[in-house]
Amino acid sequence: MPLFLSESDVGRLLTMPVALEAVEFAHRELALGRGIDLPRQRTRLPQTTLHILQGALPALDAIGYKAYTSNRSGVRFLVHLFGASSGTLRAVIEADRLGMMRTGAASGVATRWLARPDAGVAGVFGAGWQAEGHVEALCAVRPLRRVKVFARNAERLSAFCALMSERVGIEVVPASSAEETVRGSDIVSTVTTSATPLFDAAWLSPGTHINAAGSNSPIRRELGEDVVKRCALIAVDSVATALAEAGDLVPALEKGRLHARQMVELGDVIAGRHAGRAADAEITLFESQGMAIQDVAVAARLVSLAHERGIGAGLPYGDRASECRGNI
Repeated sequence: MPLFLSESDVGRLLTMPVALEAVEFAHRELALGRGIDLPRQRTRLPQTTLHILQGALPALDAIGYKAYTSNRSGVRFLVHLFGASSGTLRAVIEADRLGMMRTGAASGVATRWLARPDAGVAGVFGAGWQAEGHVEALCAVRPLRRVKVFARNAERLSAFCALMSERVGIEVVPASSAEETVRGSDIVSTVTTSATPLFDAAWLSPGTHINAAGSNSPIRRELGEDVVKRCALIAVDSVATALAEAGDLVPALEKGRLHARQMVELGDVIAGRHAGRAADAEITLFESQGMAIQDVAVAARLVSLAHERGIGAGLPYGDRASECRGNI
């Protein structure tokens, strides 16, 4: 019987180590030609937009999609997971927390492979829901001593820092300015919906690694061309997706100051097909747009854990097949 996992169920099952393992596996499988990922598709109406990401990881017997709607009233996420070999529905999963954790995990995996091993200080832009996963992921892959966080809402920022300090067990403190957030940071992560660049390239120290996670649309832009120009390595989760919606990179691409061949897919670094950081002083960048196979990999792991622990509810549909007919 297909399984339904609620947000509460996902919260009980999903940890950052699980998310990191699943996301890294997905990127490696894609790089080795053993996974399929399709760029996000959007259906837009004046009030609501439907977003769909779909992909497959045969090694996990998993094929599926994440669909979500965005509206002024909020965003609603669902992952549908099917058996790659049987075509049967395996699970429907409420995916707000799942998406937050896998987005953080993607930056965590990039940090693991691209940041200096001795990175000890991180600067984070954003104090919302998505930023929680980023701080947790960074702390999981590097021995951080301190995290500085900058956000416009002072009250939210203070509450966020208190929450994350308790959760990760290190000092997470409010930064007074964008410049303070960047200067002296070994890792800089941007997790906002900004339409204008957040900081100046001159504030970056040699050897910084940058995770840019908020610019998944051409109308969003967290990094300026000055920052992109300073990066010795520009890694993306998918070149095809980055070309379509990486707002941080589109201006440089359109002006011919950046070319698609200069982008490196993170999976190629993980699989050993492309070098990562070449020197301690290099500035590296990971542009995260989000991929279906990240969701599929995390969902497959959640379903296995749910069966092991007896968590979730059965669904009264999806396990029977109709006779195959033409023109369906």
